[in-house]
Amino acid sequence: MSHHLSGPNLRSPRGDARLDLTDLFAFPGSDASGRTVLIMNVNPYAPTRAAEFHPDAVYRINIDNDGDNRADVAYSFTFSGPGTGGQTVTVHRATGEAARRHEAGGDVLFANVPVAFGYAPDVAEVGGYKLSVGLRSDPFFADLEGIVNNFTWTGKDAMAEANVFGIALEVPDAELGPDPVIGVWARVSLHLDGQLISVDRGAHPSLTAYFNAEEVKDSYNTGEPADDWATYREAWTAVLQHTGDYTTEAATETLKLVLPDVLRYDRSRPAAYPNGRTLSDDVTSARLAMVSGGKILSDHIPPHTDLLPTFPHLGHPHPAE
Repeated sequence: MSHHLSGPNLRSPRGDARLDLTDLFAFPGSDASGRTVLIMNVNPYAPTRAAEFHPDAVYRINIDNDGDNRADVAYSFTFSGPGTGGQTVTVHRATGEAARRHEAGGDVLFANVPVAFGYAPDVAEVGGYKLSVGLRSDPFFADLEGIVNNFTWTGKDAMAEANVFGIALEVPDAELGPDPVIGVWARVSLHLDGQLISVDRGAHPSLTAYFNAEEVKDSYNTGEPADDWATYREAWTAVLQHTGDYTTEAATETLKLVLPDVLRYDRSRPAAYPNGRTLSDDVTSARLAMVSGGKILSDHIPPHTDLLPTFPHLGHPHPAE
């Protein structure tokens, strides 16, 4: 999967779908130039496994704008309890040292905005920002049955009728830094026993599914991208040598595309994975080609056709079965 079920043994982190990061996207806004859309999706197969965002979690999109793989700008999303009036979201923007702390901090951009769990999205606007949070169609597409069945393709898109909880933020480019090249990653942290614990994080699709052994998934989810190369290069090199017959040198060069686990996006160039990621990029085929050393080039599943042309771009949710 892209980043679905990223805890050990194909389960959500801590067994809680509300904490399960599924995908991250970064691409240009459609309504005006000089704007970037950032989307993090959570809660696979929503709302069957969870009906609301976790009120004790911090959902975060991190931006590195100087190339050191550490957050320089961070957008944090926190949620009220569902209550009788419905759940609301508050968005903070932090910079500098505050951006490197996992707690929500900095300036409040949006306060107590209703979360949309119905069919149509709600869009809030303030200070040049757009925000839309709620139940949406899952844009990820893949023949998961074929992948787990020794690449015997079925033609079935496992996510064709699936939903997620989408967090979509459209940002003026100036708010992300002067350099057109930024790095993006997402994180979900949980307040537990008086501490804030990172329970899921990622940027590039399908890394933990292919590269991380079960016993390291929890530690990976708590880690920092700046430490990824030193921590995972050796183990991930061994994976590529096993799955794709890579030499050590070739594996090293290939891993530079995904380690550290930060999605690079040069805003002066068209967005297409791995330069950012749009909702229709075929990341499954890209990852299959990587891990197989070019032996498997596609799972033959096309992008979804329910994407919206304007913000928040995520399609309307599928009806519950």
